[in-house]
Amino acid sequence: MAKIKTVYRCTDCGAEHPRWGGRCDACGEWNTLGEEIAAPPPAKRGNGRRVGGQAPLAAGGNVAPAPRLRDITGSETQRWRTGLGEFDFVLGGGVVPGSMVLLGGEPGAGKSTLLLQVAARLQAAGQPALYVSGEESPLQVKLRADRLADAAGDVALLCETHLETILSTAESVRPGALIVDSIQTVFTSDLEGAPGNVGQVRECAARLMRYAKQSGTAVFVVGHVTKGGGIAGPKTLEHIVDTVLYFEGEMDIDHRILRATKNRFGGVDEIGVFRMAQTGLVPVENPSELFLGDRHRTTSGSAVTALLEGTRPILIEVQALAAKAGFGTPQRVATGYDGRRLALLLAVLDKRAEMSFASLDVFLNVVGGVRLHEPGGDLAVTAALASSVFDRPLPTDAVFIGEVGLGGEIRPVSQVERRLLEAAKMGMTTAYLADRAVPRRPVAGIRTIGVSTLHALFAQLFI
Repeated sequence: MAKIKTVYRCTDCGAEHPRWGGRCDACGEWNTLGEEIAAPPPAKRGNGRRVGGQAPLAAGGNVAPAPRLRDITGSETQRWRTGLGEFDFVLGGGVVPGSMVLLGGEPGAGKSTLLLQVAARLQAAGQPALYVSGEESPLQVKLRADRLADAAGDVALLCETHLETILSTAESVRPGALIVDSIQTVFTSDLEGAPGNVGQVRECAARLMRYAKQSGTAVFVVGHVTKGGGIAGPKTLEHIVDTVLYFEGEMDIDHRILRATKNRFGGVDEIGVFRMAQTGLVPVENPSELFLGDRHRTTSGSAVTALLEGTRPILIEVQALAAKAGFGTPQRVATGYDGRRLALLLAVLDKRAEMSFASLDVFLNVVGGVRLHEPGGDLAVTAALASSVFDRPLPTDAVFIGEVGLGGEIRPVSQVERRLLEAAKMGMTTAYLADRAVPRRPVAGIRTIGVSTLHALFAQLFI
């Protein structure tokens, strides 16, 4: 019996190593090497004449047609709409036939519930759906389906983890949509590794991708996430698929955020908001209203900013609390915000606005479980911090949009008009932003106040 050859492949960069090591020599990451079965060398084909003792580079290949782009004809494939507005929006307008979508998220976030609702909607729209569950029994899936508001009784169910059986069943049923929950439980007989290892995940995903392109079936796969927040398995898994979605949300809040980080058929960084209910996930058509619904208007340390997620402006509340430190070293706690960015803004306030936090504990929270990544929220963060220090509430109908520089200057951000339109729609009447960002044409219903520095902002708010 021939000895099976194994290699070790990095789950981050995909580099191959002949033996295990604690650190990948290619990307420098630690503990990312996973064992897998080495692919057999390709069989020799053709009688290519050797040049200089070596086979020609094209040996074994065939000449393929290469038409010019202007000679290629056809039209864009019509998308399938599921009726879940937020899901269709994140995908770029609906499901693309023949595409492969990877959905990742924390355990219990609602990935299986969302895809079961998608299967029910597509089935009702005339696109047969095949739901493959590798983690739950048929009864467990049925009990979840019975709780949904969408009737999922006509969806075909297959509880199987063997890839060849899944593909054979799919070729027999010929579904419009194939849902595999999850890719870490599926294995192929061609590899000897256990389900979930690097080789199995990559090979199964590649075959599902080929099936999607050849049959025109839309394939959805669920991916587990690691404790670091990334999708488990090799990084090439995300390169193989057409679209990568992350389902985010804390377990103690009732709404979830669907975020696109890769989309070959639409924009990236788009988000969709869902509310978890007993009957399933309900799309939230106006996320700004959700995030501002419980705001206390007479409390200091609260500011509103307009966050731009992809092409969608969303109003969110930033809360800050500065209190006398009870220990020797003051605390710096940030939820939904980068702690290093908070430290930078505190240093700017100390140096440029003469507002010392050396003896104060600082707590910052972005309401609703949203993560504030872009610098357009800097002005709201500094205004909330100053409001907490002075213990004076900010205007309840004001929105703060702008980046804060190291010199204490206020810098403009992109697409201010869209942010102002969203603010006006939510009842805001005043907007503080950089001098250079004041639009030439005023936005109906909202007054814009340009400020150049933090000193100028605080002079208008607190003096």
